[in-house]
Amino acid sequence: MAGRRPDEAKAKGRSTMAYVITEPCIGTKDASCVEVCPVDCIHEGEDQYYIDPDVCIDCGACEAVCPVSAIYHEDFVPEEWKSYIQKNRDFFKK
Repeated sequence: MAGRRPDEAKAKGRSTMAYVITEPCIGTKDASCVEVCPVDCIHEGEDQYYIDPDVCIDCGACEAVCPVSAIYHEDFVPEEWKSYIQKNRDFFKK
């Protein structure tokens, strides 16, 4: 899958989320996703990992290896975890 160019999102004045790490990651933090990411866009937070939307290339490698099925493409995040889209964005505004 071809990834989005981070500068395209920035040119629009926003960060678009490619993949989002959701609730099942909390307390698990397995790190398989970190190890497989080809662009090192996954960062450790206090209780979970976060995907930097400006660096992610949409390859989906992280989603495939997550042992708790916590990673979704933004378009397919389950309704009950939609708040994690903003939570991931906010992590990188700090």
